[in-house]
Amino acid sequence: MNYHTTLLEDAIEQFYFSLNIHHPQELKMKAIAELLEIPIHFVPISSRTYNGEIIIDSRLSPELQWEHFGHELCHVLLHFGNQILNINTLFFQYQEWKANNFMLHFCVPTFMLQKYNITNINEGIPFIMEEFKVTQEMAEIRLNHFRNQLQISKLQQQFNA
Repeated sequence: MNYHTTLLEDAIEQFYFSLNIHHPQELKMKAIAELLEIPIHFVPISSRTYNGEIIIDSRLSPELQWEHFGHELCHVLLHFGNQILNINTLFFQYQEWKANNFMLHFCVPTFMLQKYNITNINEGIPFIMEEFKVTQEMAEIRLNHFRNQLQISKLQQQFNA
């Protein structure tokens, strides 16, 4: 079956290929930030971006730091403006939703996920947690999302047949 990727999945694959990253073991936030020339700081405050720099909450687990990095990287790469000034706007909510979606695909890229034969989400969660260094919640959400995309691809093939 052909998996129909989304534009975001394609963009993240191209992004990682441009950095010569092809395997989960190469997903290292400090190395990625360095390749992108984006300063990254680990301090005991909530994660955020500021003036093109990424601040990661040093009190978080390494898995949550990785996930926060993916979220904040989206803001640096794709968003503009000061979100604090837009705190109660729909635009702020939109950017947060987009950053969360970006983070899902950035931290567990589809092109890497497709290399594994995961047939059961509950059994796949511990594997994804270990392989991609993410939290249980993130692994479950990502595998559910991947399963849904597989089902959509299957339906599209049936419809086009």
